[in-house]
Amino acid sequence: MKIKTFYQQLLSHFSVILITVLVLSLLLSHYLETVVYEQKTEELTTYGQAILSDLRQTNRGSESILKSYGHVLNTRSIQYSLFDEQSSIVYSTGLKTPLIELNEDEWQALQNGQSVTVKQEFKRFDEAVTFVLLPYFERQQFIGGVLLTSPITGSRAIISQMNHYVLYTTAVASLLTLLLSGLLSIIHVRRIKRLRKAAAAVSGGDYTVRVPSSNFDEIGELSKDFNEMTEKLEVSMNEIELLENRRRQFMADVSHELRTPLTTIRGIIEGLRERMISEEEQDKALQLANDESKRLIRLVNENLDYEKIRSNQVQLNKQVLPLKELLEMTADQLQYAAAERGNTIIVSASNQLSVYADYDRLMQVLLNLTKNSIQFCEQGTIELRGYENQEETIIEIEDTGIGMDPLEIQQIWDRFYKAIMSRTSTPYGEFGLGLSIVKQLVLLHEGTIDVQSEKEKGTMFTIRLPK
Repeated sequence: MKIKTFYQQLLSHFSVILITVLVLSLLLSHYLETVVYEQKTEELTTYGQAILSDLRQTNRGSESILKSYGHVLNTRSIQYSLFDEQSSIVYSTGLKTPLIELNEDEWQALQNGQSVTVKQEFKRFDEAVTFVLLPYFERQQFIGGVLLTSPITGSRAIISQMNHYVLYTTAVASLLTLLLSGLLSIIHVRRIKRLRKAAAAVSGGDYTVRVPSSNFDEIGELSKDFNEMTEKLEVSMNEIELLENRRRQFMADVSHELRTPLTTIRGIIEGLRERMISEEEQDKALQLANDESKRLIRLVNENLDYEKIRSNQVQLNKQVLPLKELLEMTADQLQYAAAERGNTIIVSASNQLSVYADYDRLMQVLLNLTKNSIQFCEQGTIELRGYENQEETIIEIEDTGIGMDPLEIQQIWDRFYKAIMSRTSTPYGEFGLGLSIVKQLVLLHEGTIDVQSEKEKGTMFTIRLPK
């Protein structure tokens, strides 16, 4: 059987509060009843002690004193009787019988000097009463006692009135409880419905949905966790979509990069087999096939290198290295390539400057960035600078080349991106993998790399490596 959450919440809230109110009402009613009867018995005991005290002072008293007490107590609806050691009534303002009816335990208690209190008695008297028995001793000898009775109708009237008030209060409290329970149930159900609706949206592929959250209760915390989940799902789906787009682009780029050298090699092989290439041109054709095959090998190696670096399969052997020496080695290796394009390489760094890095991988970064500057700079200057602060060693590679616009700056780290899409060979590089590998290597060193560029004014790469 299906029971809606609203009714479950309403029933649980209402039943808990109602039971609490009822228990408190019963306890209060019992407490009030106890207080009323205790006050009545205390009143009877006080009057009884006063009567016995006057009897002792007047040597068993006079009838005028007894009558005066009778008048006073009558206004309080209290009757009293004196009896002797044989339970015979000596004086009474209410009882018509000659003897006081006492059971054995009550009589024994009186003889032992103890008072007897009964809150409600229905059988031994003409009406239901509360009564008190007090023993009377002279010279430590039991000679009787005094019985004071008061009808319980007055006490019951007080208790009944109090119970009516308690009943009215319980009814009002129950009504308020019902309203409050309904309000709370509506609030909770609405919050749950919001979560359910949002969950349905997520299952339908909408990861932008959010629900109001708070730290007020568990539902608020659940909403907060739900929002965090959808945020992560949204990020993950965006990453998946981006990776899928990159995968498609990667397959297209690889196919394009492979097609040209493979087509060239195939054409040369067919030309040689069909003897369409003259003997004078055969050496040149074979050299071209050799160059294209090497280019294919470089493409495969660069892809493997990129994947190894990106998946943290490359282990770095970090050590303290002289930075100026590394920059000068980079300049020496690329001096000829720079001179071919009319460029000048300048090294600027202190002899005492050092860097904490893997030698081979840092040289790979420096060579790649410097080659990139040479490729996009003609009749210009390429400066390799190094300096430090308290926490980092900073390397800058700046050129006066063709520069980039903001859109290109955002894309240069993408795999297979080429600033000039038509380029497949020097002077503008081959595969568009160099900067992607550079960034992964810098991240592997726990460093950062940034680029600043302006069209027709030049580009500067800044590498920051922790000491």
